[in-house]
Amino acid sequence: MARNETRRNRTGPRTVADTASRLTHRRYGNRPTMKDVAARAGVGLKTVSRVVNGEPGVTPDTERRVQEAIEALGFRRNDSARVLRKGRTASIGLVLEDLADPFYGPLSRAVEEVARAHGALLINGSSAEDPERERELALALCARRVDGLVIIPAGTDQRYLEPEIKAGVATVFVDRPAGGIDADVVLSDSFGGARDGVAHLIAHGHRRIGFIGDQPRIHTATERLRGYRAAMEDAGLPVHEDWVSLGSTAPGRVRVAAEAMLTGAEPVTAVFAGNNRVTVTVVRVLAAQPRPVALVGFDDFELADLLRPGVTVIAQDAALLGRTAAHRLFARLDGDAGPPARTQLATRLIPRGSGELPPAP
Repeated sequence: MARNETRRNRTGPRTVADTASRLTHRRYGNRPTMKDVAARAGVGLKTVSRVVNGEPGVTPDTERRVQEAIEALGFRRNDSARVLRKGRTASIGLVLEDLADPFYGPLSRAVEEVARAHGALLINGSSAEDPERERELALALCARRVDGLVIIPAGTDQRYLEPEIKAGVATVFVDRPAGGIDADVVLSDSFGGARDGVAHLIAHGHRRIGFIGDQPRIHTATERLRGYRAAMEDAGLPVHEDWVSLGSTAPGRVRVAAEAMLTGAEPVTAVFAGNNRVTVTVVRVLAAQPRPVALVGFDDFELADLLRPGVTVIAQDAALLGRTAAHRLFARLDGDAGPPARTQLATRLIPRGSGELPPAP
C-alpha cells in the first residue's frame, strides 16, 4: 500500500489530457502524432493544431508545409482525445419527419454541410410523424452525447427535452416551433405563403377555392389553413366547410377529399394544396377531370415545371431552412447565450400555368 502511495505522489494526479493521451496510445499505438507533424514541418505544435482544426492565424506557406507533413506521415486527427479534453463529441443529431420526403433532402444536406464545416458528424433519423418516436429518437441521440439537436417536431409537446437542454445540449427547431418550451426555431412563412397562393387564384377569377392540408395538429398545416381563410376573407368570399379538408397526406385520403370538392353541390373551380405530397395526388385527380381546375401547391417538387400545364407553387427554400438552423445551433455551441430566437424565412410564388387557369364556364 505504501509503495502505491509513493508511486501516486511521485507521478502526481492525472489530468483529463493525461487520460486522453494514455487512451489514445492504447488504442492507436504508434500512429503519428501532432508532435511528429510539427517536427517534420519545422513548426510549433500550436501551429499544427490550428491547421488541423481550421483555425486562422497561419500563413499559406506554413499551412502548405503542415499539410504536406500530414499527408507524408498519414496523420489523422484523434477525435476521441478531443472529446475527453473538451467534453464535446463533435456530433449533432437531426430528427426529420420523413427521410423519404423530397422536401427534407435539401434540408438534411444543408445541415450536414454546416456540420462538416465545423468538424462535426451528423446523425439523422426519421420520426415518421409519430410524436412518441420523435421523443425516443431525440433522447437516444442525447444518450449518445451529441452536442446539439436540430428537430422537426412531430408532436406538440417537447418538454421532455428540458433536462437535456439544461444539461447543455443545444437545440434548434426547424419548420415547426417547439411545444411547451421556449427554444430557437427557424420557420418558413406558411401563413403568408398560403395567403399569397390563394390570392393568386382569386386574382385569376376563382371564387370557389378548396383547401386540402395535412393533419390539424401540425403547425404548418394550421398556419396554411389560416392563410387560406385570410385570403378568402380579404376578398370578401365565403368559405364553405365542404371546401376544407385536413388530415393524413396518404393518397387515398387526399383523393377522396379532392373528388368530394369537385363533385359537391357547389364544386370548387380551384384547389390550394397544403404540401407537396397533397399536390402530387391532386395533380392525378385533376388529370381525370372533364373540365380544367386551377391548382396552386405549397412546396415545389421535382418535375412540377414539366407537367402540362406546369404546376404553380409557393416555394420555400428547404436548404436555407436547414442552413439557418444549423448555423444557429453552432452559434449556441460556440457560446451564444442570448434569448431564444424565432427566424422566419420568406416564401416565393412561382407561376407555371396551373394557377393561372380561369374558372371553367
